[in-house]
Amino acid sequence: MKSPFILTALLSIILLSCAKEPQVKHKSNMTSSGENIKIQVVNEEDPICHMKTAGFLKDTAVYKNKTYGFCSSYCKDEFKKNPESYAQK
Repeated sequence: MKSPFILTALLSIILLSCAKEPQVKHKSNMTSSGENIKIQVVNEEDPICHMKTAGFLKDTAVYKNKTYGFCSSYCKDEFKKNPESYAQK
């Protein structure tokens, strides 16, 4: 009797945890890993979360021949879903 109840509870937890949209966890201090690679981007702040990215870029994406910089891969993936709504005009 306990086994089906436990199984149902575990499946519910798994389904609910998968349904949540991931949240971006930003560091309070964004520093580079010591590499001095210069990438010219068209934005000074992440178009998704509006974090300043001029000093630190984790990811970039190219849209309409312009390179956009992002603080995280999550923000880059969100941009790629609908770049027209975030791209600078």
